[in-house]
Amino acid sequence: MFGVGLTELAVIAFVAVVVLGPDKLPDLARQAGQMLRRLRELATSTRDELREELGPEFADLELSDLDPRAIVRRHIMEAMEDPVEDKPTPRGLRPLRPGELPPYDVDAT
Repeated sequence: MFGVGLTELAVIAFVAVVVLGPDKLPDLARQAGQMLRRLRELATSTRDELREELGPEFADLELSDLDPRAIVRRHIMEAMEDPVEDKPTPRGLRPLRPGELPPYDVDAT
């Protein structure tokens, strides 16, 4: 969780008890929980409104799908999974066989 280990959490909790006091700490934890709950509800309602506005073809849309890194990663993975043999070759050219040299045109160089 955020690169924080058990010992770091224990130190943070100890400092919070010392600085805030044991009487205020439960109230602050309750407020933090309420704030996280409101943020989760806001994200859910935003996702639902976005799905509703985009229409039925985007019914399975997730907010993580809008991350540019995820989009690029998905397209790269799809391109890597496509077999090369299924792609049409330009102008009827065929792929070279193993050990075959490519054609050489003296006039083109």
